[in-house]
Amino acid sequence: KSEVECLIKLFNTLVAESSSRFAAVGFDRNMFRDTLHSTFGMMDDVLMDRVFRTFDRDNDSCISVVEWVEGLSVFLRGTLEERIKYCFEVYDLNGDGYISREEMFQMLKNSLLKQPSEEDPDEGIKDLVDIALKKMDYDHDGKLSLTDFEKAVRDENLLLEAFGPCLPDIK
Repeated sequence: KSEVECLIKLFNTLVAESSSRFAAVGFDRNMFRDTLHSTFGMMDDVLMDRVFRTFDRDNDSCISVVEWVEGLSVFLRGTLEERIKYCFEVYDLNGDGYISREEMFQMLKNSLLKQPSEEDPDEGIKDLVDIALKKMDYDHDGKLSLTDFEKAVRDENLLLEAFGPCLPDIK
């Protein structure tokens, strides 16, 4: 109860700071991204956008107090199962129920540092996508379903954030 009360207080503080048109009901994408960046050190625009969409359950482009508390519950304290589902949703960029080769490429391209010596950095990323598919695509259909993703993460927990950081670190 006290944790939920703290989250609600934090929400109210953030809404008070927000000058958006949503201020009466919650806060918008920019305020949310600022919070992800300043509190959790997230940098990747694509992933921050996807985290916002995962929290914004009713797709009204605004995080309500309920979405905030429920979202942070999984984000900060979720069971492995809840976090697997959450990460999968973040990584499924087009929401079709699969993480495709293209989606993996997009996320890995954003989260990896460019090496100046590499002639074609995309080649290395393509290799990583191939490795990820080889390791995680259990039904060999060329894309990851939630079932594939869940099995891979249960076999190797480090794969939970295989396509970029979308959960807070231990601190």
